[in-house]
Amino acid sequence: MNTSYSVADYLLDRLAECGITHLFGVPGDYNLRFLDNVLAHRQVSWVGCANELNAAYAADGYARCLGAGALLTTFGVGELSALNGIAGSYAERVPVIHIVGAPEQSAQQQGALLHHSLGDGDFRHFYRMSAEVSAAQAALTPQNACIEIDRVLKTALAQRRPGYLLLPSDVARTAVIAPEPALLHSDEEACPARAEAFRQCAQQALKACRRISLLADFLADRFGVSQVLHQWMQEAPLPHATLLMGKGLFDETQPGFVGTYSGAASEDSVRRAVEEADMILCVGVCFTDTITSGFTQNVPAARSIDIQPHAARVGERWFSGLPMAQSVAILRELCRQMPDAGQIPAPPPLSASEGNTLDQRAFWLALQAFLRPGDIVIADQGTACFGAAGLRLPAHTTFIVQSLWASIGFTLPAAFGAQTAAPERRVILIVGDGAAQLSAQEMGSMLRDGQRPIILLLNNDGYTVERAIHGADQRYNDISRWRWTRLPEALCADAEAYTVCVRDSAGLASALRDAADAQRLSLIEVMLPQNDVPDLLQAVSKTLG
Repeated sequence: MNTSYSVADYLLDRLAECGITHLFGVPGDYNLRFLDNVLAHRQVSWVGCANELNAAYAADGYARCLGAGALLTTFGVGELSALNGIAGSYAERVPVIHIVGAPEQSAQQQGALLHHSLGDGDFRHFYRMSAEVSAAQAALTPQNACIEIDRVLKTALAQRRPGYLLLPSDVARTAVIAPEPALLHSDEEACPARAEAFRQCAQQALKACRRISLLADFLADRFGVSQVLHQWMQEAPLPHATLLMGKGLFDETQPGFVGTYSGAASEDSVRRAVEEADMILCVGVCFTDTITSGFTQNVPAARSIDIQPHAARVGERWFSGLPMAQSVAILRELCRQMPDAGQIPAPPPLSASEGNTLDQRAFWLALQAFLRPGDIVIADQGTACFGAAGLRLPAHTTFIVQSLWASIGFTLPAAFGAQTAAPERRVILIVGDGAAQLSAQEMGSMLRDGQRPIILLLNNDGYTVERAIHGADQRYNDISRWRWTRLPEALCADAEAYTVCVRDSAGLASALRDAADAQRLSLIEVMLPQNDVPDLLQAVSKTLG
C-alpha cells in the first residue's frame, strides 16, 4: 500500500470527482495539516476567504454555478461562524460539503479542555448543531473514513443539501487506498408501473384542456431539468413563467415567456396567463411568502399538475417515488402530442428610460439594456432582489437570489464564489449599501484573485427594504455612511479597480459602458432616493408588515 496516500487525499479526490475543484475557507490550527494536502493536490485549489461566513456564502455561489461546492473551517469557532451560510444552502437545496478540521482523536477521547471547545470535554456539540442543517454527517475515524466520506457526499448530492465531515487532524494523515469504484451513480428511475400510472393520469387530466401554462421554480434547476425545460419551450412552447427564485431557467426574450409570477402582485398579463389556464404545470415550485406576496398564488390543486423532486401530483392524487426528470419527460411528451395548448404570447416591447433622473425605475431599465446572454446576475435580498424580478433575462443567464433563507449580505461572497466557478463569464452583482456592509471584506479576495465582477452598489442610505416593511424613519434602519469608491484600494493594496459614483441616468449609462468589458473589478455606486422602492417590494412589504 502507498503509505503516502492518506484520508486527506482520498477526500480531495472524491471532491474533484464531484466536480468540486476549489475549496473555500479560513485556515485554523486544527486544519493546517489538511491544508498542506490541499495545496499539493493536482485538481483541488485552495481559496482563502476573509471569514468563515463569507466562505460558506462563496461555496454556495460556486455550487449554484457548478452543481456542488465545499468549504473548510476549523473546529468550534470556525464552523459556527459558517453555520448561517450552511443553513441557507440547506433551505435552498444547494449541496455544499462542510469539512471541519478537529482535534486529534486521543485528545477528544481524554476530554481534554482544548481551545475552541466549550471546555466540558464534549466534542460533539457542534456536530449535533450541524446535523439540523445538513443531509448527512460523519465523524471520521481511521476505520470508517473512506466509506463515510462516500456516504456523506452521495447523500448530499442526491438530496441537494449540505454534508458535514468532522475530520480530526490525525485521521486526515491516516494511510488508505485510493478510491475505487466511481462515486457518482446514474439517475434512478421509478418502476415502470408507477411511471405508467402517472402517465395515464396526466394524459386524462390534459385531454380536455385547451389552455395549458407552465410555472417553474428553483427546484427544477437544483434537480437537473433546466435544460430539458428550456428545450421543451423552444420546440413546443406554452405560456410559461417562473417564480423569482427560478429566474434564468428560460430564455426570457423568447415568445411564450410571460414574466415573473408573484401571486396577486404579478403584472396582470402574467397572472392571467398562469392562473386562467385550464391546467397549470408546476415544475420544482416552492411557494414562499416573499415571492408570492404573502401566499396570494391562485394555483388550485384541481387545475394543476405538480412535479417535485421525488413525487408528482395530478389533481389530488400523488405519485411518490417518481424522479423529477422522469415526470418532466412524460409531461413533455404528452404536451407534444396535443394539437394546441393555447395562444403563445409574444414578449412585450422593452421600455425606455426618459429624462435624467436616477431612481429605481431608471436604474432597472438601464440594467435591462446592459444584460448579455451568458451573464451571471446576482441580486441581494433587498430592493435589489425585488427590482430584479422585473428583468427579462437573455438566454443562458444564471440568476442567483436567496429569497427563502433571505440572509442579507449573502450575494457579495456568493459572487466571489460564482466568479471562481466561471472565470470566463461576466458576473453582475446588485447589492444595497446595507447588505454590502455585512460582507464587504470579500471584495478584497476578488481583487487578490484578479476577478472582474461588475458591482452595482445601490446606495439608498440604509436598510430600505426594512423601511418599506416597518419603521421608515426609525434610526434602527440607518447605517454608517461609507466612502464606497475608496474601499477597493483599502481592501487590496496590490490591485486596481474601476470605481465611480453616479447620481443621474446619464452618469449611470456612461459608467456601464466603461465597465462593460473591463479587465478589472468595477464598483459603480448608484445613488438612489432613500424610500424609493420597486413596485413588487411595495406589494410584498404590505403583507410582511
